[in-house]
Amino acid sequence: MAESTQSFYLLDERIQRFIWNEKWTELHDIQELAIPEIIPGNHDVILAAATAAGKTEAAFFPILTKMLEDEKNLGLTIYISPLKALINDQFGRLTQLCEDLEVPVWPWHGDISSSLKIRFLKKPHGILLITPESLEATLCNRGSSVSAIFHNLKYFVVDELHSFIGSERGKQLQMLMHRIEYEIGHQIPRIGLSATLGDMKLAAEFLRPGSGEKVTLLESKISSTHLKISVKGYIAVNSEDNDIEPLAYNEIAQELFKSLRGSNNLIFPNSRKEVERYTHLLTGLCSHFRVPNEFWPHHGSLSREIRAETEAALKRKDVPANAICTNTLELGIDIGAVKSIAQIGPPFSVASLRQRLGRSGRRKGEPSILRGFCIEDELNKNASLPSLLRLKTIEMIAIISLLLERWCEPPAVKGMHLSTLIQQLLSLIAQKGGITASEAYKLLCSDNAPFSCVDKNFFIALLRHLASKDILMQESSGLLLHGKIGEEIVNHYTFYAAFNADEEFRIVTSGKTLGSLPVSQMLIAGQRILFAGKTWLVEEISEQEKTIFVIPTKGGVPPLFTGGCGRVHSRVRTRMHEILESDNVISFLNPSAQRLVEEGRHYYHQQELSSQIIFKQGPQTVLFTWLGDEVNETIASLLLYHGLTANAIDIGVEIQQQNLTVETLKEILSEIASVEPPSIKELLAEAKNLEREKWDSLLSPELLYQNYASQYLNMDESYRWLKCHF
Repeated sequence: MAESTQSFYLLDERIQRFIWNEKWTELHDIQELAIPEIIPGNHDVILAAATAAGKTEAAFFPILTKMLEDEKNLGLTIYISPLKALINDQFGRLTQLCEDLEVPVWPWHGDISSSLKIRFLKKPHGILLITPESLEATLCNRGSSVSAIFHNLKYFVVDELHSFIGSERGKQLQMLMHRIEYEIGHQIPRIGLSATLGDMKLAAEFLRPGSGEKVTLLESKISSTHLKISVKGYIAVNSEDNDIEPLAYNEIAQELFKSLRGSNNLIFPNSRKEVERYTHLLTGLCSHFRVPNEFWPHHGSLSREIRAETEAALKRKDVPANAICTNTLELGIDIGAVKSIAQIGPPFSVASLRQRLGRSGRRKGEPSILRGFCIEDELNKNASLPSLLRLKTIEMIAIISLLLERWCEPPAVKGMHLSTLIQQLLSLIAQKGGITASEAYKLLCSDNAPFSCVDKNFFIALLRHLASKDILMQESSGLLLHGKIGEEIVNHYTFYAAFNADEEFRIVTSGKTLGSLPVSQMLIAGQRILFAGKTWLVEEISEQEKTIFVIPTKGGVPPLFTGGCGRVHSRVRTRMHEILESDNVISFLNPSAQRLVEEGRHYYHQQELSSQIIFKQGPQTVLFTWLGDEVNETIASLLLYHGLTANAIDIGVEIQQQNLTVETLKEILSEIASVEPPSIKELLAEAKNLEREKWDSLLSPELLYQNYASQYLNMDESYRWLKCHF
């Protein structure tokens, strides 16, 4: 170990010996920074570093050192992960580290045997690896034992911190930590780990609500020394035969086959449907050329066994493997080093691309490599405005350019998340056998609690509405209890998850489970589908067993899957506008991609969009904002409130009004900008489809309006834009 490595000597001698045996010559910079901050165990810390930069060791080397100070009373550390697969992965890594230290490591999720969980509960010490859902179940079902289980807790570790922020699951996670601290009577140091945090201060406020300024922020300064980028463009010629793949998909598959075979790479096509499409095409090419298959699928609907096969293939040293995957391999599961990342279509965000690229260029002296593929529709008389402007290609370029500037989206910390508030209230009642309204408010909504944005009047209105729906009831003593429907909700196996998941059907062939499809996907016997990269004929569908029985066949199309693609930040859209305005040649584009950019710029300038905010295209009128989804949806809502038919689109707002003139629209927008905004209740009174989270259906209309606006609208930025332009 280098003489300059001061933090090394703060570690327990047995951990020092482990590092020597692993033949490390030095600690990573994030480990050097973290060790002296975490060992005292008296404050919260966020560690931000690229994938494979040693964040896990940066957290656990000092945590274990602290735990080993009193070997007779090791205490407990809770590691919270967003994925079961990540828990399984970390179990292997931490077991290797902890074995000689005689520190037990306990994996805990739905696939872990009850006997192992019982052993942990008899003597809760060591390191507990758990998901938020399993931790929720523990609090909910072991109410009288909660303080005993966690009385000797020393640290929380939250892995992939960014994946929780701004979601129902994130609010649940905040409350779970808060509830445990409440039960044991003191705060526990929280250690957050992440590779992508656009605003560390916002992340700190998420980790410790109300006291974010006290969180220590540590960020690795080491990044890949070199980044190679290549983006290629393709035209998708539409076919009337749905069984024939557009030529662009085959061309991309051939390019991937030619470029990636012989090395390990990750291919991100942005959806589970496209994972199936490209896995089928690439395995078909291996079969056609009679070479061993090197392409494996990986997404959340595949069975654990199939995903494990892909991960094992990537870890092998002797045989190359490529994973066609969704963001299941974007997070920190250890799959070894990969040579490059292939991105088909624009990624969901700059943060997502940054996370993915962290997988590449991990070996010393090797560059990170990004291969981008953009598919645009063929231009004809029916071409849409996004196609004419080549917006998919423009968005890909915008995201890459912001990545190169080291910018990524700040955490989305706002939002009331009343759906999760309902869940946590019901869970508290189950844990405590009843709770008074004042204690519930203090625990859920006080100044430093996760739901501090909910005031007393709002909370009382929520309680009254839940009581009217028989979700809650109140004893004469004032104790809140479950109503009849509330009891049914809490006793259902889906209660512990704060997010909504479609009911799923298993896909089975010859007794082997291939994975699952959400019930929203309609299949019929005789249909041919692609799944797990192979083609199947649907033989039978059992509603009772919730099972789809299939046999191998030829042909087929990828099934549809549910799941959104996230919301685009204003900075990305502004950069897209700048690219269309510019005439700069973009160095990382191949000639076909550069041609797509030129086509988009040509249309942009031909239509004089540089000097137009409002653009007429047939019966539609487009209002160009070049801002994020929150602003576009807010302005669309304001136009709806003023009697127009409007909806948010990727570059602004589209108004469907046959006889609407530009002058009339300008007058309406000018009026909107000059008067006081309507109340949220008035603004959303006619809006539909506002129920987005699991328990939103239990909210009154007024509460639902407020909840929706808190997460999906941005009145301040919208009015700034309106007042600037009208």
